[in-house]
Amino acid sequence: MRIAIAAALLATLATAPAFSQTPAPAPAAPAAGDAAAGERIYAQCRACHQVGPTARNTVGPQLNGLFGRKAGSVQGFNYSPAYQRPEVASKVWDEANFAVYIRDPRSVTPGTRMVFQGLRSDTQIANLTAYLRQFNAEGQRSQ
Repeated sequence: MRIAIAAALLATLATAPAFSQTPAPAPAAPAAGDAAAGERIYAQCRACHQVGPTARNTVGPQLNGLFGRKAGSVQGFNYSPAYQRPEVASKVWDEANFAVYIRDPRSVTPGTRMVFQGLRSDTQIANLTAYLRQFNAEGQRSQ
């Protein structure tokens, strides 16, 4: 009986099409993000960060004009020593490095005082990015 089952299995495998050697398609590019959904995600950040025309530094630096700004450069905020390391201090925030950072801040910048555990969802990160991108350095929202 076992021999018959094995023979039937081998016959099925012999007639089955071979596995394709072509690579899997590349994942789709991340979505542009939904700023309204990002505002809801930002609620997790609000305890430590502010945005908008009246934003000020609190537990964390204000986030107006984040993209295009050098890391650790908000005037009047006392950054942790981690932001004084050359590899961190020379970083300019863009969507790509922000996405990596916000996924796991403490592993990207060891020694940071930021205690946020990170966002795991690419969609949430894209939405948060879209929300933050609306605010210029003066905190004015672009439409």
